[in-house]
Parts: sequence; C-alpha cells; structure tokens
Amino acid sequence: MTDIVDELKWRGLIALSTDEDALRKAFADGPVTFYCGFDPTAPSLHLGNLVQILTLRRIQQAGNRPLGLVGGATGLIGDPKPTAERTLNDPEVVAGWVTRLRGQIERFLDFDGPHAALMVNNLDWTQGLSAIEFLRDVGKHFRVNKMIAKEAVSRRLNSDAGISYTEFSYQILQGMDFLELYRRYGCTLQTGGSDQWGNLTAGADLIHKVEPHASVHALATPLITKADGTKFGKTESGTVWLDPELTTPYAFYQFWLNADDRDVSNFLRIFSFRSHEEIEELERQTEERPQARAAQRALAEELTTLVHGADQTAAVVAASKALFGQGELAELDERTLAAALSEVPHIRVATLGPVVDLFAETGLVASKSAARRTVKEGGAYLNNVKVAGEDAVPAEEDLIHGRWLVLRRGKRNLAAVEVTGA
Repeated sequence: MTDIVDELKWRGLIALSTDEDALRKAFADGPVTFYCGFDPTAPSLHLGNLVQILTLRRIQQAGNRPLGLVGGATGLIGDPKPTAERTLNDPEVVAGWVTRLRGQIERFLDFDGPHAALMVNNLDWTQGLSAIEFLRDVGKHFRVNKMIAKEAVSRRLNSDAGISYTEFSYQILQGMDFLELYRRYGCTLQTGGSDQWGNLTAGADLIHKVEPHASVHALATPLITKADGTKFGKTESGTVWLDPELTTPYAFYQFWLNADDRDVSNFLRIFSFRSHEEIEELERQTEERPQARAAQRALAEELTTLVHGADQTAAVVAASKALFGQGELAELDERTLAAALSEVPHIRVATLGPVVDLFAETGLVASKSAARRTVKEGGAYLNNVKVAGEDAVPAEEDLIHGRWLVLRRGKRNLAAVEVTGA
C-alpha cells in the first residue's frame, strides 16, 4: 500500500482532517507514530469502537506504529454525553475494565517487528499530577471561550442538565494525552470518531502551543449511519459488544448477516480487509442477486473470525445452517445451540406437550387449528424432521442436549422450546 490516505478515503474512513496534504506527506516520509484512545466506561468495547480499532490496524499495516491508549484516567471522568452527566464508576471497577479493554484491542494489533504496537494507560502520567501542576502546566493553555464552543460542551450548556466542571475538563485531559504521547514516543497523529473532533483538535492545539515547531495531525472517521434510520451497532436486544459473554458469537454473526442491502457496501469498505477488487465484486453480486446475500455472508464470516476466531465462526455457521435443515442439530455444541435459539422466539415449559400446542404457544402459528393445518400441509418440522401427524407428541429422546426442541414452519420460520422439568 503506497498511500494510506487514499486507502482510507476509498473506504469512506476520513470525515475530517487537520491538513490532509500535510498528513499525506507525513505518511510518505514515515513511519508515523499514531494513537487512538478508548475509555473504560463499560466492561467491553462495542461495534462503534471496532471502527477505530480496525483503523489502527489498517494504518499499522501500511507501515506505521500504533499506540493503543486505554484511559484509566479519562475513564474515571467520562467524555460529556449529549444529554446528562455520566455516572462515575469506582476506581476498582474502572481498573478492571482497563484490563479487559486492553485485551480486546491487543488481538487486532501486531506487537512484533519494526512497527510494533504499544499499549498505554493515561493513568500512568496523571495519577501523580497535583491539581496545581495540572492547572499551571496544562490548564493555562486552554481558553474557556474555545472550550465551550465544542459541540458536546455547548449542547450540554444549552440543556437543562448543564455540565459539571469535572466533565468540562475532559478535553483538557485528552489534550494532555496527545502532548504526553508526543513527548514520550514521538506520536504525531491522533485518530478517533468525528464526534470526538473537538477533543482531537484540542490535543493538537495544545502541542502547537507548548512545542511551537511540532507538526501534528488529527484524523476523524465518520459516524456510521444505517439506511433505515436506526442506530448502527444496535439490535432489538441492545448493543452489539465484542465480548462473547455480552453478545454471543452467533448473535454477532447474525448482525452482519442481516445487514440491509443498502448498507452492506458501506460496511464492507469500513470493516473488511478484502481488496478493492473483492469488495467491488461483492457489491456487484449484491446488485445483481441480492437474494443470495453473498456480501453479507462474506462480511459476517470475516468479522466474526476477526473478533471471535475461526473455530467460533465455524460453529456459528454450522448452527445457522443446521437450524434451517442443512446440517445436524444434534452435532452442535450446547453453548452455540443455546445462543442460536436465544435469537428466535422461544418458550420454556416444564413438561412435553403435543406439537400443535407448542407451535401455537411459540407464536409460529396463530392457533392450534392453524398448527394442525400446517402439519397436514407438510410444513411443520420438529428438529428438522417433518411432523407426521396432528397428534404427535415429542419424546424425551427428541430433546437436543436434554433440553431443546427446534420447531420450524416452512423454510424460514423458527421457534424453540426449552424443557426445564423433563
């Protein structure tokens, strides 16, 4: 890759830049040491954070050195939200989240070779800093009139909630991070989301005031929007997390598999590491044969492998196929099957009852009489086996892993029954 700026632009990953020509020259003269910060405000990163992690990975692969910053200090404060003050978490909780987030980020970066990545924690240079030192050495370089002009701050100032001095000071802390990384590691570029632009430029401005001859840059990626107007990275069940305990690999895979045709091209360019030619071919297939969902399947497999590994991807692909009669349900491991069935309508029962009752109770059909018609027409399946009679009752040996029944109406309509007392 000869020009990472062109690559990022092709993928739609540059929303704002302090000086694109100067940044292009810096990369050409490289290598560039650059960083992105992640605050531990939850026990896991999510899909929005994945945009930044993969941007770090891309720029490193172009021959530059990434610093992954997990904000042990800024996480104790919290970037101002648009609507209200953040809840301040206990230092012990934040410290635990720092460790978890660091582990998530490390999987995507290369820590060997001439451009080896480095993980840093801003608590290292803030915990010993006195309030007087902070105000005299850093705070004096910030002008309040410029600080309140930042979008996140101005929105809060104009709201009923207002803003505390604690959150107001956040941009000073993040600005100090850039200065400290510039001094310690020669870091000259900060990346982040466009909603962080005020904080990104605050750090660049601070360096220019303290180190007048320094040449530093800020680059912001766009916020991802979806064609249907819903928020990216959210499903009906909530946020899509990178932690498999919070979002199962199956649910993660299904998120990408269910991407709207209108969104999948954008998602491929932002998240996939496939070549331009491969992505353009998948875009062509989506346009010509959208029902095949080739782009969605390619993206789901690539991203699930990146985040959860090849073994988990193979397991969820097998589960996805088996649920629709293209594999053996009994061969799926219990955890993967349970995760898959949690994504479809399901009920819990103490004892086994007639199949027609179960079809009605799960909502696969509107009534027992409708269930009988479905059976009679040959469209009812129990564990991928066609239900032979209207009076059929599952046996205990039908329970997969001793607890699950999979019901299907036709080719695509699924439901599950978990038997708790059998």
